[in-house]
Amino acid sequence: MSLYIHIFNESPVQLWGLTNAQRIRRELAQYLRKNRITGLESGADIEFVENLEGIPAGGILVLFRGDYVYDVRVMANLIDAPDTLLRVDAGDTSEIVAGRVTPEMGTRVKAHIQGGNAELPQGLRTETPETLVPPSQIRLKKAQAAFVLPVNRDNARQLEHHLFKNAYKGVTDLVTKWVWPVPARWVTRLCVRFGLRPNHVTAVSWVLAVLAGILFYQGDLAAGLVMGWIMTFLDTVDGKLARVTVTSSPVGNYLDHVLDLLHPPIWYMAWGLGLASFAPVLLPADLTLTIVLIFVGYIAGRLVEGAFSQWLGSFGIYSWRRIDSFTRLITARRNPCLILMTIGWLAGRPDLALEAVAVWTLVSSLFLIIRLVMAVQTRYTQGPLYSWLIEIGPHGEDRSLAARWFRH
Repeated sequence: MSLYIHIFNESPVQLWGLTNAQRIRRELAQYLRKNRITGLESGADIEFVENLEGIPAGGILVLFRGDYVYDVRVMANLIDAPDTLLRVDAGDTSEIVAGRVTPEMGTRVKAHIQGGNAELPQGLRTETPETLVPPSQIRLKKAQAAFVLPVNRDNARQLEHHLFKNAYKGVTDLVTKWVWPVPARWVTRLCVRFGLRPNHVTAVSWVLAVLAGILFYQGDLAAGLVMGWIMTFLDTVDGKLARVTVTSSPVGNYLDHVLDLLHPPIWYMAWGLGLASFAPVLLPADLTLTIVLIFVGYIAGRLVEGAFSQWLGSFGIYSWRRIDSFTRLITARRNPCLILMTIGWLAGRPDLALEAVAVWTLVSSLFLIIRLVMAVQTRYTQGPLYSWLIEIGPHGEDRSLAARWFRH
């Protein structure tokens, strides 16, 4: 059995350089490469069709109005839901905008969606974005509401802002959460305008990461900090650019994750080795111990994060309980540690900055180990773990500080 996807009523309005039909095609192609579809055999053909004639009986047909922008979770769950129509409610009006039906139903369902008098076939159920996407489907470490929104020239900039906001993680460090979003949106827009792709930005990040390490090693800490902060900013931009233009790739993801994993402890080591030109300085024995402790703490923290995601929850450890999400703001990952290094340089004590990074890395990793032990105990005494973000929902009923900070 094959899957056929038909997009009609296409809008010419572009969002982040893509028409909505292009966005739908890219998001579905990206999803379908990784996921199984109900009723679709492994290795079956998946086709985007321009018209409904000639689709063989027994195939799966999914219809999408091309003048709506869809949350990818909505599209994915609709494709997995046989004999289902997608309804969008706006005030006192409701519209059917998409559906998974049999090829025999396609013409009548399309005519009905387009506003004709065609009667809908029997046996179809109707879902909304909210009912089609359960609260348990948390994406990007936040409790974002599922959305299906009309596209027109009047709301194009608002929709671009919405798509960019939805590309952001709710649970992240304080710099990424509160400092980078506005300038990252500006730079992402420039990248789209000049045709730059996420891998281009990632390549520049690699160069800057290497330059920062070299400068730290040479004792040029100020220039190294400049390179480092620009690199961290571009690390935000490449991910947002990939999501809003739907151009992420396995190679790009691999390069980005390898860079994120490797460069922080190397930077700290290079910083320490570059302290020879400063006074006061750490004694050689103290410097060696400090660097070893940083590496031990960093590796331990990363292992804990990986173990939690692999064996205890489909979400990250920082999304388990509210205290974990608050901790993520300041835990000893790259950006908070860069703040410590910058403060130490400004105060003329880069040696104390390195010691602060070591202490904070050990404290953060010890906290993670404790939380992992508590998670294991909870898993085996109370059952599967769930993220606290499921509890608050996406619509603002919970007005606690944690909900306001991490819902979006």
